[in-house]
Amino acid sequence: MATEHAAASSVAVLGGGCFWCLEAVFEATAGVLAVESGYAGGHAENPDYRAVCSGNTGHAEVVRISYDPAALSYQDILLIFFGVHDPTSVNRQGADVGTQYRSIILTTDADQRRIAEQLIGDLERDRVFDRRIVTEVKPLDVFYPAEAYHQDYYRQNPAQGYCQAVIAPKLAKFRAAFRQYLRED
Repeated sequence: MATEHAAASSVAVLGGGCFWCLEAVFEATAGVLAVESGYAGGHAENPDYRAVCSGNTGHAEVVRISYDPAALSYQDILLIFFGVHDPTSVNRQGADVGTQYRSIILTTDADQRRIAEQLIGDLERDRVFDRRIVTEVKPLDVFYPAEAYHQDYYRQNPAQGYCQAVIAPKLAKFRAAFRQYLRED
């Protein structure tokens, strides 16, 4: 999917395990204009995949989602996010383990922070999950795009083992639970 941001678009930056999974889900979401895999939330400048995987940069694998706020709200994006990953696991999603796989919401303004914190509070109050939500909420400092081979990964490699074992089931879960958000094209 193209990574240019339309003038009327808004941006959300989220990490919930491997960026390939979230990228595939949000590329299938109506109202999303572009999804780009990358790194954020750390302290090292210009990290690459190897450095991030070492756990020494502090970055998480994230996606930057450009969306049409007239078609999809920030809260809708967060509801999908919480519905397709485990926000109760510290530094892991399934077999992917390390700080780069932590659950994180990187906000671009005070309104996004308020919405994220309110939704987490509501999910906790309603005991939607069996364990406490550990999703980190912090301001976005810098987003670093991932290497080209990480972009549109599922779409380009649907038969690859990880795609079949991890991403395809996550997409199926999204399609079943969030039909109203499915892209029609």
